[in-house]
Amino acid sequence: MATPLFSYRKYWAECFGPAPELPMSRAEMDALGWDSCDIIVVTGDAYVDHPSFGMAVIGRLLEAQGFRVGIISQPAWDSAEPFKVLGKPNLFFGVAAGNMDSMINRYTADRKRRNDDAYTPGDVGGKRPDRAVVVYSQRLREAYRDVPVVIGSIEASLRRIAHYDYWSDKVRRSVLLDSRADLLLYGNAERAIVDLAHRLAAGEAINTIRDLRGTAFVRKRIPDGWQVIDSTSIDIVGPVTAPINPYVDASSAGCATTAEDSQAVVVEPITLMGNATSKDKAVIRIPAYEQVKSDSALYAHASRILHKETNPYNARPLVQAHGDREVWLNAPPIPLETDELDTVFELPYTRLPHTSYGDARIAAYEMIRHSVNIMRGCFGGCTFCSITEHEGRIIQNRSEDSIIREVERIRDTSTAFTGVISDLGGPTANMWRLACKSKEVEAKCRKLSCVFPGICKNLNTDQTPLISLYRRAREVAGVKKVLIASGLRYDLAVETPAYVEELVTHHVGGYLKIAPEHTEEGPLGKMMKPGMGSYDRFRAMFEKYSKAAGKEQYLIPYFIAAHPGTSDRDMMNLALWLKRNKFRADQVQTFYPSPMASATAMYHSGKNPLKRITRSSDTMPTVKKMSQRQLHKAFLRYHDPDNWPALRLALKKMGRSDLIGNGKLHLVPPRQPAKRHKPVPATAGRPFATQHNGLPRTPGQRRGRTKR
Repeated sequence: MATPLFSYRKYWAECFGPAPELPMSRAEMDALGWDSCDIIVVTGDAYVDHPSFGMAVIGRLLEAQGFRVGIISQPAWDSAEPFKVLGKPNLFFGVAAGNMDSMINRYTADRKRRNDDAYTPGDVGGKRPDRAVVVYSQRLREAYRDVPVVIGSIEASLRRIAHYDYWSDKVRRSVLLDSRADLLLYGNAERAIVDLAHRLAAGEAINTIRDLRGTAFVRKRIPDGWQVIDSTSIDIVGPVTAPINPYVDASSAGCATTAEDSQAVVVEPITLMGNATSKDKAVIRIPAYEQVKSDSALYAHASRILHKETNPYNARPLVQAHGDREVWLNAPPIPLETDELDTVFELPYTRLPHTSYGDARIAAYEMIRHSVNIMRGCFGGCTFCSITEHEGRIIQNRSEDSIIREVERIRDTSTAFTGVISDLGGPTANMWRLACKSKEVEAKCRKLSCVFPGICKNLNTDQTPLISLYRRAREVAGVKKVLIASGLRYDLAVETPAYVEELVTHHVGGYLKIAPEHTEEGPLGKMMKPGMGSYDRFRAMFEKYSKAAGKEQYLIPYFIAAHPGTSDRDMMNLALWLKRNKFRADQVQTFYPSPMASATAMYHSGKNPLKRITRSSDTMPTVKKMSQRQLHKAFLRYHDPDNWPALRLALKKMGRSDLIGNGKLHLVPPRQPAKRHKPVPATAGRPFATQHNGLPRTPGQRRGRTKR
């Protein structure tokens, strides 16, 4: 049983009360009457005091526990001096790269450097170092050698063990070793950081705190009393001894499953067996860093095991050797209860960037300033996505009352509010209040997805509570429109037609973006995404209810190029589907191998970690050569004349010259334009925008027609 987040006795410094905004300078500390900070958070983002920004959530949460918290935002990293601006903290430094991984923030999927940064005032790029967690931590060690350093954020989370690094094309060791941090907090870290702060304040040494869920650390050896279970007993990758198998069938009740594992049609709940009872201490050993860096099959195996050990109610600790040291991962954190999450989101945020930024525009803030996050987590399990590895598969819900209070707060406090709530959502907008029907089954399940290849029979899919929430939000005085802009699981949406009707009738701003990601079964199976049948069902509902509402509205589908398991022929078929449906992608998404994702293990190894890994396991196509990645992107932009030469060549090699011509059934014309054509531009400032052929940006407003 987790300690309630707000049940701790507050630290003595609570007498200072909440700060108008967390200080970023000595002058601000003096104005608050502080002689020192108890905790200082170093972040790669601009400091925005808003619950969508990690440094604000952690800072305000620790403040609510009675601690004095300072912020060092985007410090220069060429020396240790900028890290001394607030002095020496009494307890520890917290280090975060920001809301995004610093490498993904800085580089495109083609490894090209970006010139902008949405999390920096003025959208200026280069204000944070590559591998920010490592660099910041090393500078802090130079500044104050004796102060504990605690690392977190998504960058640290996804690097907690040995991981494939796309930018150097090699496997790197755990970020704990390169950063020299004392402790790593992964996932949603509220429980761990609150407990840690109080224990350090009570005098415990950080190197003795080894029992916190959601933490990782380095130790010299496995402590006495722990049973070590070799993970290679699960997937026989190569010759192994006869260790204990931790995944032996232990019960008859369980979840519906996929055909991904060569097992029975039903996945049985699994517990650790052998001598390791529920009262025993057991840790699973995954292959060492030295093994996985040189053996891609072992890397895929380690990835599979890690993802199987992510349910907080049945996961066991993992350990991975790095030379003569052991990187130890405790079990994931227990999700926050609704009342806890409500309180976290209702802490005294200003909901504004720090006043030191003046009028400088922060694009990421502008995007979310009038949006409301209603939940955390995602049980979709998409293999290319990092949400699950970071936030978990169990949905953490806010209450309807708390969400409405935030809508009212936006209305009452934002001078820029025009009556439009830009989003009520989260990682997936329509997973709010969806959960396993059985707490017992949920506690034992090890499935990676509740909705692939079909919706689990134990999943509650009723979205009528969302209908109630949407209606109540629309009725708030001063609110003119409530949009749903977060990702939407259309395969779940169609299970509640009344929800689709409500959404389409009231909450679509002309275009609704959804993510089929592909049309072909091969890539979809590797992504753990549903087939196009679900998309077609949703599209039919969308068009039906749009017509009934008298609205001209359009679906905007997202697609991914070059995902592991995708062949050139798959991309050709996707391009033909796009042309048949008169879609034109202005910008395209290319698969980006983020650390620790299952799809990244596929990309690196050619093996499928959704299945049992053996050395004889089939390999899948992986798109690594830049020329092939560009070809896959070209298929998504089949309409761009710049891409026609490459597509003609590819089609001829594939024996599909029949698709070259000027007819409706052809993909590309046989000749280039006689005159230099006007380039087909991408839509600036949008992460992904796709457009129907010939349609205007705003439905109801045709090109060449004056809006009335």
